[in-house]
Amino acid sequence: EIIEEVDLNNDGTGSMVFTLNLSKSKTKLASIMLMDSINGYKVPSRTDIKDGLNEVVGQLSKTDGISNIKKTADYENFVFSVRCDFMNIENINSLIDGIARKQKEKTGSSSYFFDSKKANFKRTYSYSNELKRQYSKLKSENKKVFDEASYTIIYRFQKEVISQTNPSAKVSKSKKAIMQRMDVLDLINGTSNVANIIQLTK
Repeated sequence: EIIEEVDLNNDGTGSMVFTLNLSKSKTKLASIMLMDSINGYKVPSRTDIKDGLNEVVGQLSKTDGISNIKKTADYENFVFSVRCDFMNIENINSLIDGIARKQKEKTGSSSYFFDSKKANFKRTYSYSNELKRQYSKLKSENKKVFDEASYTIIYRFQKEVISQTNPSAKVSKSKKAIMQRMDVLDLINGTSNVANIIQLTK
C-alpha cells in the first residue's frame, strides 16, 4: 500500500508524507529477507533499504523550499515513510522533476499547483504507456505483487472543499479533506488517474 498525504495551509505552505506500507505481507517478507534473491531479483538487505531512504532524504535536502525532513523505518511491520515541509507546493514539483530526470524510461508525469488568492488547488497527471510496457515485461510470478497493491492520496486543507473534479475521489464529512484510493493495476493500465481540480472556500 502506497500512501501520499499532503497537508496544505491557506498561504501555500504545508507538509507531505509518503508511506510504503507492506505490513499485510510482513510474514512473507520476513522470510524473503533471509534469501539472497527471489524470482530473479536480488533481495535488498536492511542496509540497502537504509541507503535507499537516505538517498531520498538527500534528494529532498537539495531541493529549495523543503525542510524538516524525517524518515521512519519499521522493519518488523515493513512500513517506511518520508516526511517533509514545503514553503510552496511547487517545491514538490522541483523534487519530482529531479527524480524524473534520473529515470531512463519516462513513466508519466504529475505536478501540483495552488493559487492562494483563488483558493484553487490543482493536481495534473499525464499517463504514459511505458508503465504498461514495463509491467508486461515482468514474469507472471512478479506481476502478482501488484494484484492487491493500492495507491491512496489524501489532501487536507484549512478551508472547506466546495468542489473537486476527480470522480473516484471522496470529500470527508468535515469537507476539509479529500481521499482517493486506486488499485495500482488501474494506474498501470491507465484506467485511473490522480488529476484533480479542487476549489476551496475563499
